[in-house]
Amino acid sequence: MKQHTLALLAAALALAYGGPVQAQSNEELLKELRALKERVTQLEDKLKTAEAKNAKPSEAQWGMTPEQVREFNRIAVKTEALEDSQEALGLKNLKITGFIDPTFIANKAQNTAGFQLLNKDAYAYDAGYFGMALLDFQKEMDGGTRYKLTLAPDRGTGSVFNGGSIVHEASVNIPLGDLQTRLWVGQIPDWTGYEMTAPPLNKLITHNLLFDYTAPTAYTGAVADITRGKWMIKAGLANVNNSRKSAGNKTPALVYRVDYAKGEFQGFGFTGLHGKAYNYATDALDGSGALRFADQAGKDTRVDMLEIDAYFIRGDFTWQGQLSWGRQRHAAIFNEDGQLRDASWSGLSTLMAYKFIPRWEVTGRLDYLRNSKNGGGLFGYSYDDSHNGIGRGNGFFWDEANPDPDTAGKGANRYALSLGLSYLLNQNTIWKLEYRYDGASLPVFLNTKDGSFTKTNQLLGTSMVLSF
Repeated sequence: MKQHTLALLAAALALAYGGPVQAQSNEELLKELRALKERVTQLEDKLKTAEAKNAKPSEAQWGMTPEQVREFNRIAVKTEALEDSQEALGLKNLKITGFIDPTFIANKAQNTAGFQLLNKDAYAYDAGYFGMALLDFQKEMDGGTRYKLTLAPDRGTGSVFNGGSIVHEASVNIPLGDLQTRLWVGQIPDWTGYEMTAPPLNKLITHNLLFDYTAPTAYTGAVADITRGKWMIKAGLANVNNSRKSAGNKTPALVYRVDYAKGEFQGFGFTGLHGKAYNYATDALDGSGALRFADQAGKDTRVDMLEIDAYFIRGDFTWQGQLSWGRQRHAAIFNEDGQLRDASWSGLSTLMAYKFIPRWEVTGRLDYLRNSKNGGGLFGYSYDDSHNGIGRGNGFFWDEANPDPDTAGKGANRYALSLGLSYLLNQNTIWKLEYRYDGASLPVFLNTKDGSFTKTNQLLGTSMVLSF
């Protein structure tokens, strides 16, 4: 057996040295075997050294020491645990933003000057959506569904039409097949015009006349939201300016908006509303304090509105414009003779802004609103309003003994010129200053100092918009 083993070793030596091994003693064979073993060990060490030099970073734990690898693994496990906890609590992909814009307004005709912030006042150019504190929650699910809840106490859409609700928007946006085709459901702020509701996106403090008086406040319903290339389309059925329909009113309105973005800095859009909405003229009182149209009270009437807007930005220069037309059946202000007449209106607004220094911007806006037919009347305004300059002016009074249908049937046309200056303190803070001159074709502004009526009014305001 021993001789057989030595023969095999001899054969191995022959292979290792490339030739036959001459006859040797057992001691010599063992000596050669030890030398061969040492050589094999040296070759293995060289191979390991070469493999270590050619190893990829990932195979070498990115060049980290064992202690660093353990620390990395600990952080990875902790991060995964935090992510699991965030998802379990519903915080995954949750975005929270908001702003506050304390505003100081001086109103000449109203003889007032003071801060406006979360304080109630008429919904109009001297209250509008400024003086807000808004909190916005947005969450997107893994499948692309988006939830949005926006809260704005005493401001926003809910405070206008829904009994002082703090909800400005409550909606869910669901993808249908792909992320470019969606179903939008809930309470959705109106999308008419070029001006944005939120002060951080509005160049001036106040809004234009068309925004304040001819546009809906919000929609409660379902809307298809489709994006195809440069085209963005929204269309659906909704209650207009109502969270729910009252008894006897069953018809939602068709609402839509189409936008075309030719490029990042220019585009146009148009909107429409066709259907029924609440008619405030049917709540008119007669001389005794009873409803003049008790059989019509609370009934929605037909509304048709069309609007087109556009924008153009070139360097530091911005131009925006809007044209609007609308009418509502049986909603005119003149109804003292027992007849419900149609209200109709049309108007335009244009804005230009220029950044003469990167952080400084000057803005000018001009508005005109034609509203003289049937004593006036606008969407949501079916009565004389001396606070905001709507209607027939001069404190109009219908004298049953000596009626004056000519004067009663003539409403005021309105215009406004606004000049503004803004300064960007940082990415989250904007300071604004605005002077506004309002005018009308009739003396419709009440001067609270002496009870007289004038054709003009002036406003001076400043605000600080802080967002996060």
